[in-house]
Amino acid sequence: MVKQAGAIAWLVGLAALIAIATWSGWDAVGHAVVTVGWGILLVVLVRVVTVSVAGTGWWLLFPLKMRPRLKTCIALRFIREAANVLLPLAQIGGDLIGAGLLTLYAVPGPLAAASVIVDVLLQAATQFLFALIGLLVLIGLGGDMAVAWVAALGLGLAGAALVGFYLVQRRGGQRIFHFVIDRFTGDRKWRALATVDAVYHNLAAIYAVRSDLVASVVVHMTGWIFGTLEVLIVFAFMGNPISLAEALVIESLMHAIRGAAFVIPSALGAQEGGLVLLCAIFGIPPEQAIALSLVKRAADLTLGVPGLIGWQLLEWKRLMPNYLRGTADRRGPTGSRAQDT
Repeated sequence: MVKQAGAIAWLVGLAALIAIATWSGWDAVGHAVVTVGWGILLVVLVRVVTVSVAGTGWWLLFPLKMRPRLKTCIALRFIREAANVLLPLAQIGGDLIGAGLLTLYAVPGPLAAASVIVDVLLQAATQFLFALIGLLVLIGLGGDMAVAWVAALGLGLAGAALVGFYLVQRRGGQRIFHFVIDRFTGDRKWRALATVDAVYHNLAAIYAVRSDLVASVVVHMTGWIFGTLEVLIVFAFMGNPISLAEALVIESLMHAIRGAAFVIPSALGAQEGGLVLLCAIFGIPPEQAIALSLVKRAADLTLGVPGLIGWQLLEWKRLMPNYLRGTADRRGPTGSRAQDT
């Protein structure tokens, strides 16, 4: 049922994207994309840096004695990003996949789950701050106040959701999970309770090291700001350069729109509509706004496809030992297949 809902949301988003591009004019959009030229390569390089920075922010959350290699967290962060933007998983399935794959590197399951939970919270919190900065810059530039008020309302709701997500990770949330498990898991209750308690124990351990949390926040915030280069590059190559302040507004509020549209895979349609609206504030024509979105999606594909392939290779690595053990179990002690008697 969840997969069907994701597929439907993906189709609706795709239809919205096609409708917006048609309204803007396919020829005009195509011309705008072509003018970016090899600037697309620069956008991809910027994206490599921002995803790597996000992986570093995740890596910093692990207790020092249990910390995996930095390159492991960065590689898995690319897989998380690929699954979130290319698969119909409501933009959160990749994080679950990343937590599961982390156990292949001798990281205990509860710690892997806790690290991803905190990392998602810090990413969302720094994205909230980034969007707030963008809103303040928009007001300072004398932008459309109707858009500013809508953005402020959205940020208020997002802030409340962030507080709720944090509180669920504290002892009150643990008691709620205990209550739910006690009512619905039956004979599996004790095993489920042990897993939940282990995850919450690791959450407490991560939150106890304030210096690592602060470092992760700084790193994530740096990544969001660095991503503004994507907007600057695209419009510079289109021959319509904009200021850093304008690029910051567009990039930050675009991500806020993507976050609000998390139920739509890759925010299809929502990203394009949001960019048309945000770019219009600064007199940027719709076809260039759509072209910006398509260049960003080209970067999604360029990095996402290898990420999905890497995920499948790691899953194969996980399954192979079980397959070989099952094959050995079906053979007799001499190595030949056991015969029925």
